Amino acid sequence: MQEIPGGHGPPYSSLPDGTSVSTGSTAGAEDAPWVQRIAALRVPGLPSLVVVGAGIALATGIFRVATDGRSLFPDAVTGWSLAVLTGVIVGHLIALGRDRWWSGTGSGAALTLAILLLYGWTPAVLVSLAVVVLVGAVRRQRWRQAVVHGAGDILGIGAAALSLAAVGVHPSVGHPWKPAEWGLFALPEIVMAAFTYLVVTRTLLWFSHAPRKTGLPTALRRGLLRQGLVGVALLGISPLIAVVAAYRPILLPLFAVPLIALDSTLWIARVRAEEALRDPLTGLPNRQWLLERTWSALDEADRTEARSALVLIDLDRFRSVNDTLGHLAGDRLLLKIAERLRAELPRGAEAARLGGDEFAVLLPLADSTTSAMRAARTLVSALGSPLDLDGLTLVLEASAGVAVFPEHAREAEGLLRRADVAMYEAKRDRTGVEVYEATRDGNTPDRLGLLADLRRALDAGEVELHYQPKVGFDGVVSGLEALVRWVHPERGRVPPDEFIAIAETSGLMPRLTEYVLETALAQVSKWRSDGLTVPVAVNVSPRDVHAPGFAGAVAGRLARHGVPAGALQLEITEHVLLEDPQRAADTLAALAGHGVKMSLDDFGTGYSSLVHLRRLPVSELKIDRSFVARLAVDAEDAEIVRCTVDLAHSLGLLVVAEGVEDDETWERLRDLGCDAVQGWLVAAAMPPDETTAWLRARDGVPHSLERARPRPQLECGPSASAAGSTRSHPGSTGGTPRSSGPRSSGPPGPTQSHDADRPTGWQPVQ
Repeated sequence: MQEIPGGHGPPYSSLPDGTSVSTGSTAGAEDAPWVQRIAALRVPGLPSLVVVGAGIALATGIFRVATDGRSLFPDAVTGWSLAVLTGVIVGHLIALGRDRWWSGTGSGAALTLAILLLYGWTPAVLVSLAVVVLVGAVRRQRWRQAVVHGAGDILGIGAAALSLAAVGVHPSVGHPWKPAEWGLFALPEIVMAAFTYLVVTRTLLWFSHAPRKTGLPTALRRGLLRQGLVGVALLGISPLIAVVAAYRPILLPLFAVPLIALDSTLWIARVRAEEALRDPLTGLPNRQWLLERTWSALDEADRTEARSALVLIDLDRFRSVNDTLGHLAGDRLLLKIAERLRAELPRGAEAARLGGDEFAVLLPLADSTTSAMRAARTLVSALGSPLDLDGLTLVLEASAGVAVFPEHAREAEGLLRRADVAMYEAKRDRTGVEVYEATRDGNTPDRLGLLADLRRALDAGEVELHYQPKVGFDGVVSGLEALVRWVHPERGRVPPDEFIAIAETSGLMPRLTEYVLETALAQVSKWRSDGLTVPVAVNVSPRDVHAPGFAGAVAGRLARHGVPAGALQLEITEHVLLEDPQRAADTLAALAGHGVKMSLDDFGTGYSSLVHLRRLPVSELKIDRSFVARLAVDAEDAEIVRCTVDLAHSLGLLVVAEGVEDDETWERLRDLGCDAVQGWLVAAAMPPDETTAWLRARDGVPHSLERARPRPQLECGPSASAAGSTRSHPGSTGGTPRSSGPRSSGPPGPTQSHDADRPTGWQPVQ
């Protein structure tokens, strides 16, 4: 008896939330891909054929029994005892509930096989039909499934009866096959009957109701294991039921206890297998399921020369919800996010939760990278819509990364990793959705090799610092910026943006920052001993600023090298304010307390507010070269620079313009009231020896631009332009002849930009 009428389909045909679970080959299941191929086969109209075949077999069997004058079912004590035991099992199956059905149980199968062995095919079919009718009546909405399940069970019982007939065993109600007649060969005959019954019923059930895809390899293996347990139960309990029915039928109802215990054991095994593929909070499939399902999609896409895509989604600032409202509220929020994700899935797409606030969506068939990108944007937009949580309206943004097969990876794990890389790019750049780009991936084999080489170069001291001057409009050097340069023994000169990005994403950034600070302070100490008291600026990353004890470590290095704090300037970017503004402010305040100067680099390219800018203890603001480059030809850039200069001066800050490459830009910056410039027009970044010679050629000790400054009224309107051209600022000579500028002495500068090899946006150290 196949006791699943009104219940679920075959093993692992779906997760409890209705998500189809079906994949192809995985790394752990490639030893038997033919099993998955067979599992994917479908026979059109098979359920109807099963029902028709079972109907014919049932009618034929009953007709033969009736014409021969044989009884359909045992009578007296045996019949009533079997009826009572069947009723208990039916009640047990109904009590299990629909959600606990999972390809049948062992109790009904054991009872059916026992009746088949003792009394033949007809009584066993009647017991199966009784269960089908009774359980199906309770779940009327599942009657079609019940009919197919019952029909498959009838055919399975018939196949088992034929296997017995093949060895000359023909049990019936009038002539039962009593245990006393079982000889030496009874065991293999019983094993064959049980095997035939189990294989036929489960096979018909799978191909009638399973999804039209291959089964999950893990699920298939566990499903087969569970069916093996059912087979063992059949062999262990069915003969015992037959023995008791033949000699002490009054004791048959007592078998309800071990049969129900068997069902409970199998149900627990099913639950554990299910939990291995499901997220316990949201009910979505988990990472293991996703990887296996992705393998299947990639396998299918490879055969059909199509594309598949994986979208990795992460909620922005979800941690703040947990910290503010508590973890229980965070869990309820994740449930709502999962529901919204299910509702917005494109057709054919499948979602999974990977952990925390990270979700994934598999697009088994993607027309193109653009269509996958469009689907990802739709999902991110849906997740960003306001939602209600305990009367509180919340708006959470999400970031998504997209990786496409076969362009970005040809295996599931690689596709997931590349989607993860793209997602973090979207989160960092606040673009919402990004497609994977190999050039931005710091974990490719080539970049991993470069990372190992960079570690060795730092240990061997092969990374160099070059120094680029910052000069006022009176020609006085106000300081130097330390820039990292690395010449690889095989690759040659490695662009700073390439190896700095690798250092940041790999965790090597603190080591690189330590190296730069040590090298720069050692050089400053040497210069000071030679009479050159020039301050040096070092770029530091947000990770450095947020690291505990960073301010104390800097102060310790200053003391160790005997360099006064005023001789060191740390350049930070606006990105340092994004993650934890308060911690950044505390660290920078501690550095300022030690006397270290701070400069805000690449101003205008980040996301900081004026409130944050006012709170930070910076003494200098550097205008990014993206605004300076077109200053002379773009009125909007000129307005931005002018307003930035006025803003900085109103806050008592010095202003340095980066990327100055021509005389006209120099003149415009001077007229706008900028305090100093930096760029190829002044000098390129030079090794220490060339920097020393360059400084001595400019009469040695530079003057500091830092001095008391009144806080003028902020002007950012049209009238400020004229004022900017005549206002006198410290370090600016207003109408000083151009000949007194930095090009009046020292080597001529190259014609290309000094920032040509520098990354845009934040640069930790260069």
